[in-house]
Amino acid sequence: MTTKERMHSQKVYFCDDEDLVREQEQCLEILYDFNHTRPSEKEKRQEILKSLVAELGENCYIEPPLHTNWGRHTHFGNNVYANFNLTLVDDTDIFIGDSVMIGPNVTIATAGHPIDPELRKKVAQYNIPVRIGNNVWIGAGAVVLPGVSIGENTVIGAGSIVTKDIPANVVAVGNPCRVLREINERDKIYYYKDMKIDIK
Repeated sequence: MTTKERMHSQKVYFCDDEDLVREQEQCLEILYDFNHTRPSEKEKRQEILKSLVAELGENCYIEPPLHTNWGRHTHFGNNVYANFNLTLVDDTDIFIGDSVMIGPNVTIATAGHPIDPELRKKVAQYNIPVRIGNNVWIGAGAVVLPGVSIGENTVIGAGSIVTKDIPANVVAVGNPCRVLREINERDKIYYYKDMKIDIK
């Protein structure tokens, strides 16, 4: 099995392979171009993003600066909005569904390193895909760790550290992130604390 195959196999590998380093550098060059576009250059940004990521759905808006290890292992659905400083540690696949909202300073990481210090000294790594369902909202400063799946419609509270799967249709918060409650009928009446929704 090649190093590149091991990257996507969930097995431990050494990430100092020179071919991988060169390939990753090409991705980082494209990322540099994206991050140095002007706010008025919306079409240019979209074209650069299309050349950077694995999939870019319709009507996506990713606010620079974007940080990503590769770009080409990230799959965006339709109508995705990501605020500034999204960090994608996409050493293997990150799947982001339709109508996902991502707050500022969010990290989504597929990569980890063995606890064993001798392996880490040799630059050992493993990667496990992350899956984010449709219509998820990830609050500012949240961190989503390798192998996590988040179910559709779920809200991840700001600052949460998501270490395990979170089901659909819930509000989940904390470190480690835990389900606080299900999304319910009250959420159709109040948008924040006791503030009523007055628009449809």
